[in-house]
Amino acid sequence: MKMKTYEFGDPDSDIVLIQPVDDHDLEGVEDEFAAIINSCNMGIRLVCVRIDDWNNDLSPWEAPAVFGKEGFGGGASKTLDELLELCGDKSRTYYIGGYSLAGLFALWAAYQTDAFDGVAAASPSMWFPGFVDYMKNNKPINDTVYLSLGKTEEKTRNPVMATVGDRIREAYALLKEEGANCILEWSEGNHFKNVDLRTARAFSWLVNNSDLRVL
Repeated sequence: MKMKTYEFGDPDSDIVLIQPVDDHDLEGVEDEFAAIINSCNMGIRLVCVRIDDWNNDLSPWEAPAVFGKEGFGGGASKTLDELLELCGDKSRTYYIGGYSLAGLFALWAAYQTDAFDGVAAASPSMWFPGFVDYMKNNKPINDTVYLSLGKTEEKTRNPVMATVGDRIREAYALLKEEGANCILEWSEGNHFKNVDLRTARAFSWLVNNSDLRVL
């Protein structure tokens, strides 16, 4: 079954942003897209892809529950295959990005395919078990990566999620060692503050800082 998509902006644009979303993301996506356009000042197409089972469809491998009772199903490969069907026109420049687990999924995708020219990982779930170890043992295929985290996200009582700050610092250092065009920005607040604007900033940085920017 095909995932449902929501499109914004110029359908003929050479720059296409691909973003896995849930219902909460969709509530703020119009503000997000307006912020992207305001920052980039060019025609852009944003394709939001509705994810039905967040914990399963975006996790790169199975992992036990970290909060609540729902674990992670490891369905990311299947999701990526569907997203790649949106990237068939090789004359266009595609970026992938997202927030929270979708941000982690986007970063993981950088290690799987050369279809994307950059990755926007806004407040990614870097606490995900084994992910930084995966980064240590593999090399990214594309090398333009935006990372961000809220300044208070690591100040949580959940022992697994509290590792997110250290893990994202490690991830940034690993990417820089690989010579990536990468930035790590710290945002005010916790994980739930200004989600739309943080995601917009992530995508905007990619468009404005990629060597393959279409002028």
